Amino acid sequence: MTKKFRSDIEIAQSAKMKPIAEIAKEWGIEEKELEQYGHYKAKITFDIFDRLENEPDGKLVLVTAISPTPAGEGKSTTTVGLGQALNKIGKKAVIALREPSLGPVFGVKGGAAGGGYAQVLPMEDINLHFTGDMHAITTANNLLSAAIDNHIHQGNSLNIDTRQIVWKRVLDMNDRALRQVVVGMGGKPNGFVREDGFMISVASEVMAVLCLASDLMDLKTRLGRMIVAYTREAQPVVASDLKVHGAMTMLLKDAIKPNLVQTLENTPALIHGGPFANIAHGCNSIIATKLGLKLGNYLVTEAGFGADLGAEKFLNIKCRYGGLKPSVVVIVATIRALKMHGGVGKKELVTENLDALDKGFVNLVKQVENIRKFGLPVLVAVNKFSGDTEAEIKLLIDKCKDKDINVALNEAWEKGGDGGIEMAQEVVNIIEKEKSSFKPIYEIEKSIEEKVGIIVKEIYGGDGAVFTKKAQKQIAKLKEIGLDNLPICMAKTQYSFSDDPTLFGAPTGFEITVSEIRVSAGAGFIVCLTGNVMTMPGLPKVPSAEKIDINEKGVISGLF
Repeated sequence: MTKKFRSDIEIAQSAKMKPIAEIAKEWGIEEKELEQYGHYKAKITFDIFDRLENEPDGKLVLVTAISPTPAGEGKSTTTVGLGQALNKIGKKAVIALREPSLGPVFGVKGGAAGGGYAQVLPMEDINLHFTGDMHAITTANNLLSAAIDNHIHQGNSLNIDTRQIVWKRVLDMNDRALRQVVVGMGGKPNGFVREDGFMISVASEVMAVLCLASDLMDLKTRLGRMIVAYTREAQPVVASDLKVHGAMTMLLKDAIKPNLVQTLENTPALIHGGPFANIAHGCNSIIATKLGLKLGNYLVTEAGFGADLGAEKFLNIKCRYGGLKPSVVVIVATIRALKMHGGVGKKELVTENLDALDKGFVNLVKQVENIRKFGLPVLVAVNKFSGDTEAEIKLLIDKCKDKDINVALNEAWEKGGDGGIEMAQEVVNIIEKEKSSFKPIYEIEKSIEEKVGIIVKEIYGGDGAVFTKKAQKQIAKLKEIGLDNLPICMAKTQYSFSDDPTLFGAPTGFEITVSEIRVSAGAGFIVCLTGNVMTMPGLPKVPSAEKIDINEKGVISGLF
């Protein structure tokens, strides 16, 4: 008989949560440092950093994955399960995750708070409005948009070229109809007519800025230097030129404070920020990560997509700005995803296929090699699914051992912390035995072309990068205005090491074409676009919103 599993929301709704004030007290957070949003979620004030300033930092554990496939990998589930398991074996561990966006919740993906018995709670609140951070980011972004159009309407003393406004409006929803719009219609009272567009809120540079800021005043400084347009003389116009960066900071005064919740097993979880993992760096905030390192002996966090995107940016961008030094990297791998990398279609994944698993193993090997280039030890966590066969599990584990790769079976989805004990013990053993010698793989003083070339060759396994004429002109402009000495943020498909999403495994002999260069001057990185990056998703034919409901007692159903 097939074993029946409860849905994530059914598991979450049957969990016994502790009041968040109790969780805070158990982990050394004082009452005056807690701003509660109901019984089970809270924000932590910046006073705690002054009090804990001289406390030693815990060990930083980064969770990443193989190149993602539609089969799913389970980074958040692994992150939560590992944190719970570390506490099970007597270690003091805290978790730090990104905040979900409403767009994917109602679109294809559904909720994003872990899964099974490795979830963060209250799952419904986290996936919906939570503590209002997304709304604050949306409002701050759109205040700047309004200020741009108002400035032009009121005389345009900054001489903004309306054809070169690069700042877009945002909405925390999947709505393809807003990708390209015309604003200012309706005559002179409504301003100047121009083309504009919307992105989803998590794609806003405001989100990236919030996640890389060290404190409130650093946030204000970064917001002020965001480029919003160019003048008719092709000089950048920044937010501080419009004198609204102070008001934007005011709107974000609470959003910058990290959010505290708990897992199914009452492990504290800091959920804060959620930038895109392609046009931005795809990690939770530096503030939450640093706080977790002070609260626990271990801080387990994650980076978006596969290790070639999220982990590369975590290590080259976030760690550089935050002064962070990971102790170990956990790479999540699933047998079904590796079989897809070995050429199996999604419908055939339930069938045992050792040959496909063997062929797809190259993707995992390449991701491990990449992380080792940063001077970091690696653990492969085999995230077990119910359809995995014993022969497939044995083959994957044996192949890892043959390649001298640390490996552990992860059953946290089904068993919670108990299912992650092997994984947790391996993490502790690696940290105790293998010294991290972490170092970013490039120096920011190198040219843009050199930095991109290093990423393509060392991380993707390609032959090099090709820059279009448009990209070359944009690079020249960044050199002219002195914004070329920044880290690189590659905007690339997550499904392949190459810029072709259909090339699975670990392809070689390819070049990456950089079609456009953008600068996120506030966040502090250069975005290199390598294809069509969707900054405003659309809803599918049958969106998740159609399955979500609520009854007369306020009980939600269908949310993952």
